[in-house]
Amino acid sequence: MKIAVNIFWLVLVVLVSACSQNSFEDEQSLLSYLRNPENGYTQTKQVSGVEISITYRPTDLLVEQELKGNETKAAVDALKNKYNQYLYFNLKISKNGKEILSTVPQDRNEFGAMVNQLSFRMGQSVHLFTNKRDTIPMTDYVYPRMYGMSRSTSMLLVYPRDTDLMESEFFKISLEDIGLSTGEVNFKFDTSLIQEEPKLVRTKL
Repeated sequence: MKIAVNIFWLVLVVLVSACSQNSFEDEQSLLSYLRNPENGYTQTKQVSGVEISITYRPTDLLVEQELKGNETKAAVDALKNKYNQYLYFNLKISKNGKEILSTVPQDRNEFGAMVNQLSFRMGQSVHLFTNKRDTIPMTDYVYPRMYGMSRSTSMLLVYPRDTDLMESEFFKISLEDIGLSTGEVNFKFDTSLIQEEPKLVRTKL
């Protein structure tokens, strides 16, 4: 009997520990976890002096950033329904520690071409594939101009939470060369990271 009780408590401790590793009490703790490359949610590659990183942004993080203190159950549920239909990735690109437009020669044609690329053409330059090579079309992306006030060019990529994607073993995000002499750059993510995405614990609700 004593042995059975000890086994029960051991299993309970393991289960609680496993759950706690995927739950966070505040936004900063969650962000730190996502940014740690060992956890798989952020991947970074460097090619020809260009650094490219992609970070998955889970539903609870987006909900938290829009709540702005209005943490009621109705508000949280509404935002979760809104964001849970899609997958969000933050794409960051920098060259020599600067955002892209700060490194483009001030030739009007070249500068204009890069502005056009970042503002309107990233939907044709970034591709998401399932492990069966099925393409998941991008729903939208958001590119805020920083006018040299940031160390990197950052944008939010939005994809549908597609059934084929969620049931695949892994998926790849591919970035074509957008004029930075990087060639095609690929990132591979295990789908289980999204299926078991980290969450925020809301003790006040």
